[in-house]
Amino acid sequence: MPRINTRFLLAAALSGALVSAPALAALAVGAAAPDFSADAAVGGQPFKFNLAGTLKQGPVVLYFYPKAFTSGCTVEAHNFAEATDKFKAMGATVIGISNDDIDTLKKFSVEACRNKFAVAADAGAKVMKDYDAALLKYPGVADRISYLITPEGKVGAVFASLNPDGHVEAMLKAVEQWKAGAKR
Repeated sequence: MPRINTRFLLAAALSGALVSAPALAALAVGAAAPDFSADAAVGGQPFKFNLAGTLKQGPVVLYFYPKAFTSGCTVEAHNFAEATDKFKAMGATVIGISNDDIDTLKKFSVEACRNKFAVAADAGAKVMKDYDAALLKYPGVADRISYLITPEGKVGAVFASLNPDGHVEAMLKAVEQWKAGAKR
């Protein structure tokens, strides 16, 4: 009788559960975006991120991701890094957030984010809970959800998909639409 590798089965079950367990909900467009402060890093350098202060400079693209240095999260970080200059040209700030510790995120901000944008540590998963961005079966793990937050502190757009592709394009389009509407 073949021997079963229980570690393999556990890993397969967990990865399947993460794919099949999206968040229950996300904040609706027009909802107030909860303010927060968090330890963050960009280019390996730690700092304190504050949403309200950053919104004074323009809209914020806040994206939640499950775990630094996993394949999908690294792909998504690379995608946001490649588009950061486009977001900046439109006056938008990009920040990623996960339940990873700040030491991990210092490295992730260099290696995966390519020194282009900040990533924040959501200690205790409080921010992901406030944004309805936690996975149902694993409430300490973020779902893959991206938000556009307008300078008025409102949710301007939401894109939720466990697939790391599509988030950048959706947020670029959302910022463009917000900017076009804000000029009227």
